[in-house]
Amino acid sequence: MSNEEQLGKFIVIEGLEGAGKSSAIKVIERVLSAHNITYTNTREPGGTLLAEQLRNIVKSADHQEKLTQETELLLMYASRSQLLANVIQPALEIGTWVIGDRHDLSSRAYQGGGRGFDESVMNAIADVTLKGFKPNLTLYLDLDPKIGLSRAQARGELDRIELEKLDFFERTRAKYVEIANNDNTIITIDASQTMKQVHQDIEQAITQYLQAAL
Repeated sequence: MSNEEQLGKFIVIEGLEGAGKSSAIKVIERVLSAHNITYTNTREPGGTLLAEQLRNIVKSADHQEKLTQETELLLMYASRSQLLANVIQPALEIGTWVIGDRHDLSSRAYQGGGRGFDESVMNAIADVTLKGFKPNLTLYLDLDPKIGLSRAQARGELDRIELEKLDFFERTRAKYVEIANNDNTIITIDASQTMKQVHQDIEQAITQYLQAAL
């Protein structure tokens, strides 16, 4: 199903750990509700019974054997494929909007930027699993990794990916910024601002998108 054939719209929130994705999603929910738009929420990896099991494998820091980078990459796309086929596309087909906590841009940034997978590898896997599907709008919450990691640490125990070293997240952020600067469906929000200003910027971006889409 192409984006043009969708009755609903797919809006995604992206960003590093501690960027404020959860509170940003609440802002989007409020704006959509004010416009009487029916929506559902997803998260990645995860979002279906099987995809949540894959999420646990990716996130757990307690494996008895090392999870290879290749396995991590493939599990991310396997989980995304399940979510797309069983939740996202069925919702869009009946006119329900979908608010996604992460999507393909996360893999491009974390596995492509952070892990260093070549773009051709990423494209080949995405072609098989996503078949050209992409969000209608992505809001990328840009934040210095040092700030984000300190926020994540304050929340409690870190998962396997959050335990990576700072340079991993710096590479991930650089890839996020590179892609966002070359894709007009991605809006960058400065997440280092006060929460009030961040939320105002998100509300403005969603409102402007709705004015053009409805």
